Amino acid sequence: MAGLALDGANPDVSLLYDINGLAADAPGWFDRVMEFVGEYGIMLGMVLVALWCWWSVRRREDAVTSVAGLVWAPLAAGIALLINIPIRGFVERPRPFNDHKGLEVLVAGKTDYSFVSDHATMAMAIGVAVFVANRKFGLAAIGLAVLEGFCRVYMGVHYPTDVIGGFALGTAVSLLLAPVAMALLTPLMAAISRSQKVGWLVRAKGPVERGAGTGAGAGAGLGLGSGAGSGDGGSAVIPEPRTGDSERNDLAA
Repeated sequence: MAGLALDGANPDVSLLYDINGLAADAPGWFDRVMEFVGEYGIMLGMVLVALWCWWSVRRREDAVTSVAGLVWAPLAAGIALLINIPIRGFVERPRPFNDHKGLEVLVAGKTDYSFVSDHATMAMAIGVAVFVANRKFGLAAIGLAVLEGFCRVYMGVHYPTDVIGGFALGTAVSLLLAPVAMALLTPLMAAISRSQKVGWLVRAKGPVERGAGTGAGAGAGLGLGSGAGSGDGGSAVIPEPRTGDSERNDLAA
C-alpha cells in the first residue's frame, strides 16, 4: 500500500502541488503564520469555539443534552485518533515530501506515515460533535476543520486524500458512536446539573432561554435526545382553543 499517489499524473499529486505552490509564492511571514495556524492555531480556535458554545448553551432548556454533546467532542476526537493508528500502519503511505521533489515543506521532522491526517481527523471529529450540540457553533467548528485540512496540504505534509480520509474518519466516529455516547453522557450531565457545587458546569443560574435552534434538534433526528427548541429556531406555537361551537350553544340557550 506504500505506493499510493506516487504517480505525478495522479490528481491527488497535482492538487498537492497546486495548493503547496501557494506557499512557495507567499511571503515568508505568511508561511510562518500558516505554519502556526495549521499546526496549533486552528485546534486552539476549536477549543475556544467549544468553550463559547458551552457558555452559551448552559442557559437553554436543553442544556443537559447540549453539554453532553460538547463533552462527546473531545472523546470522539480521541477515539478517532486511536482508530487511525492501525489505519496508518496498514496503508503505510510516506509523507509527500519523501516521494515528490520541489515541495515547500513548512514543518520539518515529520517521520510518521501520512494517511490519514491526524489533524484533519481530530478537527472534523470535534466539529461534527459540536454540531450535534449546537448548529450555529457547529458550523463554525466544521469551517475551522476544513481550513485545517487546507493548511495541512499547504504546509506540504499531507496529500489532499489524507485530509479527505481524515474528514471521513472523524465524521464517522462522531456520528456513528454518538447515540451510545449520548445515552451514557446525558444522564451523567443531568446528575451533575442537580449538584449544588458543580451544577453550574451544565446549567447556569438565572432565566432560561427558549427556542433558538441548538443542535439538539439535529441530535433528536439521530436519536440523541429531544431538544426543546423547534427546528427552525423558534418556539412552538400553541393554537388557541376553538370557541365557536360553545358560543353558538350559549346563544341558542
